[in-house]
This record gives sequence, C-alpha cells and structure tokens, in this order.
Amino acid sequence: MPQVKTSLGTTVLLVFDLLATLLVALEGGSAGVLSHLDFFGVLVVAFVSALGGGIVRDLLIGATPPNAIRDWRYGTTALAGGGLTILSFQSFQAVPHELLLTLDAAGLALFAVAGADKAVEFGVPPLIACLMGAVTGSGGGVIRDLLLNRVPAILHSDIYATAALSGAVVTVALLRRGANRGGSMGAGAVICFTLRMLAVHYGWSLPHVR
Repeated sequence: MPQVKTSLGTTVLLVFDLLATLLVALEGGSAGVLSHLDFFGVLVVAFVSALGGGIVRDLLIGATPPNAIRDWRYGTTALAGGGLTILSFQSFQAVPHELLLTLDAAGLALFAVAGADKAVEFGVPPLIACLMGAVTGSGGGVIRDLLLNRVPAILHSDIYATAALSGAVVTVALLRRGANRGGSMGAGAVICFTLRMLAVHYGWSLPHVR
C-alpha cells in the first residue's frame, strides 16, 4: 500500500514534476518542429516527450489512472510547452545549443528523482524504484524518437539514462536512510544533472559494441 503523503511532500513532488514537464515539453516540441510536423503533431510529440515516461512508471507501479491523465495540470503544462515552442520557434533557434542541453539535463534530473520518489512512496523495492526513476527520466524521449522514426538516443548517445539512474539511486538511498524528502530529491537531481553535463562536455559514453 502507498504511504500517506504529507502536504509538504506533495507540494515538493508536484513542483519537481511540473518543472520537468515544461522543460521536456519544450525540448520535445522543438524536435517536432525540426522534423517538419504539423501543429497537432508538434503538440503530440511535446506531450509524449514530457509525460510518456511518467505514464509508463505509473502503470508499472500500479498508480492508476496515471497522474499525467488524472491531474489536468500535467497535460496543460505539456501542451503549453509544445504551444510555446510553435509560437516562439524562431526565438528558440537563436538560443545557444549549450543552453538547450542544459535545460534538457535539468528536465532529466527532475524527472528521474521525482520518478524514484514516487516509486518509493508506493512501496516499490529500492532496486526497482531506481529503475523507475530512469524510466521516468528517459522513457518519454524513447517514445518521442520512435514517433519521429529514429533510433532512441539513449541507445547510442553519450551518458543519459545512466545519469538518470545515478540520480535515482542517490534519491532512493537517502530516502531509505530517513533523509528529508526535498533534500533527497535535490541531491539526486544535482548528481544526475552534473553527470549529464560532464558527459556532454567531455564526450563521455558507455562502451560501444564493435
């Protein structure tokens, strides 16, 4: 049975989730525009990019119906991010690539720790809770890439899902030790974000099969 959440804990999780939703929706919407989709297609890609991982996580841990569907704020935030991309895409094109990577890393970190936290809340074993954090962080990107007919980036690019998993591990470990919820998620997010940005800067990646 899921544990009863405190009001403060609910607020912390909601803030992490909605920030991540907006950041990833902006990135997903940009990918849709660059793939020459129509207005509706861009909104769909933005929506699944931002919420696909969370929906998969909720279905796996038994949190049904998924929060992204039950709570109007998630869908509204994701669609707003997609709409903002459409309306301001020329401005987005002028944004330095490094800044976009930074925003993407921030969205990954927030989703990973929020996903791990929710899995722990639902009584999922620690190892699976860590995996649920990685699924939440990178699952939407996998669905996005499949819709855009390309190999999912996490299967061949630099460290991405590994960073999400690392942040989730830190979050789960701290929660298991009784640490403050917000502090645990914050520490995990910092670890994920830092590892992702270092991987981008130095070109780190896992070994490739030759």
